[in-house]
Amino acid sequence: MKVHIREARLSDIPTLESFEQGLIRDERPFDPTIRPDPVHYYDLKGLIEDPGTFLVVAEQEGEVLSCGYATRKTPRHYLDHQFYAYFGFMYTRPDYRGLGINGQIIEVLKDWARVQGLSEIRLTVYTGNQPALRAYQKAGFGSHLIEMRMRIGPGAES
Repeated sequence: MKVHIREARLSDIPTLESFEQGLIRDERPFDPTIRPDPVHYYDLKGLIEDPGTFLVVAEQEGEVLSCGYATRKTPRHYLDHQFYAYFGFMYTRPDYRGLGINGQIIEVLKDWARVQGLSEIRLTVYTGNQPALRAYQKAGFGSHLIEMRMRIGPGAES
């Protein structure tokens, strides 16, 4: 499905807020440490206004269907690159998943990273989120590092 991808605007914030809640709802089964609602991941206004971040939306006939951002980050001091692009807030409305929209957003974000002179791209995804893992692998990403966790103490659960 071909969509129009454009930079997000402040007027998109209500839609982006609903996408954020959809993302939290989708990720909650993979992460028992996400606090109960209300919870927010992002400062959407800050992402839109940050000159080092490129937040885009995919739309069709004026309806926003998907979003994602790239931001410039500084890696650990021992890595061979000074900066990298971090991709986040990758969300597509459930009724439009599997149509290649996320892949189109990734290509636009990759182009932005190239223009910024960034040669490394990273993102995070829950190991149990098989649909997202497949989508990122299809876009050329490979597993790199697994972050492990454990809870200790009274009432601890993994």
